[in-house]
Amino acid sequence: MTETHATIPSGAPVFPPGRYGHRREPGGRRPKMIAAAALVVLLAALSLIAVRLYRQYGDPNYDAQVITYTDITDTQVRVDFRVTVPPGGSAVCLLRARDRAGTEVAREQVTVTAAPGERHVTTQHRLATTGRAFLGEVLRCRAPA
Repeated sequence: MTETHATIPSGAPVFPPGRYGHRREPGGRRPKMIAAAALVVLLAALSLIAVRLYRQYGDPNYDAQVITYTDITDTQVRVDFRVTVPPGGSAVCLLRARDRAGTEVAREQVTVTAAPGERHVTTQHRLATTGRAFLGEVLRCRAPA
């Protein structure tokens, strides 16, 4: 089909047929640009979420490790743990005990303080439980409010 003045929008250049390749349809790049813009917005949103979650839960200055949990009875469990804090600082740690089914039987916040110049605090705490504990754990540690 050859182009005539009736099929060409006014103001569009007229090229001889068969030269210069095929004409592009108007708006052919628009879906690609929309997809690229949506991808950029999605990556920005995911980055903001990652930064927020890191600030909330991932502070390496307050890292906790459970050493052991012992003295398990129907009413208590002793949790021994180590916390990394800023030198001479303190941390508030959330401890929890669960039974074999995974049900929480104890939860308590504990404040630990490092000696001046020290970064690691090793401590133990007894959790009073509402049933026989299967394990004791440190959920998280954070800076004191």
